[in-house]
Amino acid sequence: MSDPQGINLIKSTFFEEEKTKEKLIDFIRNASKLSMGKEVKKFEELFAAKQQKKYAVFVSSGSAANLVLIQSVLNLGQLKPGDRVGVSALTWATNVMPLIQLGLEPVILDCEMETLNVSVEKIKEIHTNEPLDGLFLTNVLGFADHIDVIKGFCSDQGILFLEDNCESLGSSVKGTLLGNFGKASTFSFFVGHHLSTIEGGMICTDDEELYSMLLGVRAHGWDRNLSADKKKELRDEHDIDDFYSRYTFYDLAYNARGTDIQGFIGTTQIGYWDKIVSKREENFNHIFAVVNKNDDFYPLNVEHMDIVSNFAFPIIARTKKIFLKYKKRFEEENIEIRPIIAGNIARQPFFKKYFEDKMDTIKAPNSETIHTQGFYFGNNPELTQAEIEKVVSLLKN
Repeated sequence: MSDPQGINLIKSTFFEEEKTKEKLIDFIRNASKLSMGKEVKKFEELFAAKQQKKYAVFVSSGSAANLVLIQSVLNLGQLKPGDRVGVSALTWATNVMPLIQLGLEPVILDCEMETLNVSVEKIKEIHTNEPLDGLFLTNVLGFADHIDVIKGFCSDQGILFLEDNCESLGSSVKGTLLGNFGKASTFSFFVGHHLSTIEGGMICTDDEELYSMLLGVRAHGWDRNLSADKKKELRDEHDIDDFYSRYTFYDLAYNARGTDIQGFIGTTQIGYWDKIVSKREENFNHIFAVVNKNDDFYPLNVEHMDIVSNFAFPIIARTKKIFLKYKKRFEEENIEIRPIIAGNIARQPFFKKYFEDKMDTIKAPNSETIHTQGFYFGNNPELTQAEIEKVVSLLKN
């Protein structure tokens, strides 16, 4: 996947790709079952332990994780159609799309320039005038604002707090991993993310009731993957016998199941978690030291973070002219760059289609600056020292 003459965002499908492929070949050759089964369960248990959560539910993608999570909290009545849910302006499309699809109202929250993330001050600005019922916060590119303060505010105000942690596996604030501040969190294992199962995602929570609902919503709304006690409870409540239980559907759901092929890859890759996180952090610190000395760029502030497991390194230029200068430098050196996630999500065609009448009321100036004057380049654990030095040389004024 890599270009020998340039630096791509993604170098390989998996960390330690050849070793992983050899193990995968042996697994497929010898496995009696490849649909969702014991390998998915094993990956869930390993991931929950590593993430320091009680429960983890594997699904077909990070985007599916968001959809399944939102459907689950709706099924439980923790949110209801029409509720206002705060979302980061700087985010990925499928952090917002499930809210629209399921009848909730996404409320755009601007980010802070120095953290790229929503702060409690931005939440208060909105909540004071028009109260929020929920907050589905994106932890952007391995960063966070003072998320512990956000957690406390949401608790005090009765706001359901959920995290999209698809870009920030391994990052931590005050000794707590990102993804462990909200009631539940989602993760992505798409190629190029911290852990890859090619496609795949995870939902983590400590809430047993939510966990049971997630298991049902992942697979048709039936009870096959639930505990024996939960099965009995549902069957007794709805007067279902064992025969009809096979095709009984208790609530709104999807088929978002993963496969044992993905589960096996996940169990292999999770063994590299610490190495992947530490290498991303090491790369970030090296590049960060140079970028924050260049007055051409808005500086980042990560002093409140213990670990920055950076997904991709963001550059936000102070002017459009400076942005174009550095964009040209990277493109001429054949270094792959991208917009910073989806930029200001309120600019996206899908959002404008459904909220055309509210566009004048949405104010996200920081996200707009990042949209028009920012880009990111890859930070992956397979970058060589020479590649890092090449990138650093382009970022000096």
